[in-house]
Amino acid sequence: MAEGPAGHPEHNCPRTGRCADGHRIPEQRATRAAENIRACWQQAPYNVGIATGPANLVVIDLDLPKDDNDTAPPEWAGLADGLDVFAALCERAGEPLPTESYTVRTRRGGQHLYFTAPAEKRLRSTADVLGWKVDTRAWGGYVVAAGSVVGGAPYEIIHDAPPAPLPAWLGDLLTPQPAPAPMPLAELSARMRNATSYSTAALRGELEKVLSARQGGRNRAVYFAAYALARMVRNGDLTEAAVTGELMSAGQSIGLSAGECRTAIRSGLVRGGALEASAA
Repeated sequence: MAEGPAGHPEHNCPRTGRCADGHRIPEQRATRAAENIRACWQQAPYNVGIATGPANLVVIDLDLPKDDNDTAPPEWAGLADGLDVFAALCERAGEPLPTESYTVRTRRGGQHLYFTAPAEKRLRSTADVLGWKVDTRAWGGYVVAAGSVVGGAPYEIIHDAPPAPLPAWLGDLLTPQPAPAPMPLAELSARMRNATSYSTAALRGELEKVLSARQGGRNRAVYFAAYALARMVRNGDLTEAAVTGELMSAGQSIGLSAGECRTAIRSGLVRGGALEASAA
């Protein structure tokens, strides 16, 4: 059986039946109504998915590398998988590894750690915000429940206990921070010195896109900003050092590591023709 949710994607929505008033995402379709569940399983032997937001859950998803080429970035060099990274994250925070909560082994051998969501925060699902191979499922996401079988491999309970409250320090790390205010154009112009007003404005525009990027898309925002500015570096309107420095500052201010920023910037500049591939 498949791991994805049953039903149709938005681009194929017939806008009839349950979607007559607009496409309903899996989170909106989640139910505990026995008659709806029975009707569903009369159609096919579906697995069970848990809409984590409505279920008042935050699930830490500790994944494994996909293949031998899927290795940890420099910040997590030497660590093997999401569990290693999460353990290192706990150690950095001076907190114990929260092992007493409800835990499920995923079909690929990773782990799902279940926690109850904090009442005072509405946390959303994240990808790589906590670290390499460490994702979270909260509002906007779901997890495959224990007892489900995907591709012949089961999801199994490995610690059967009530979900513990999400540790406060993890809740703080998962709480989106307000984007920094864009740098005034005059200040940026002063720092660029020989740059034209057009190139300075273009740089500021790309910085604003990075600063407003949402969790899960911040690395891509830095990459595309570097790619967009590569033409001006090629033409001599902006220096590589200036673009790299400003994008590094913007990327780190929204929570990316220095290594993540550096990799994204170099990749964007190479793709845009401002750097040779060997320079990356």
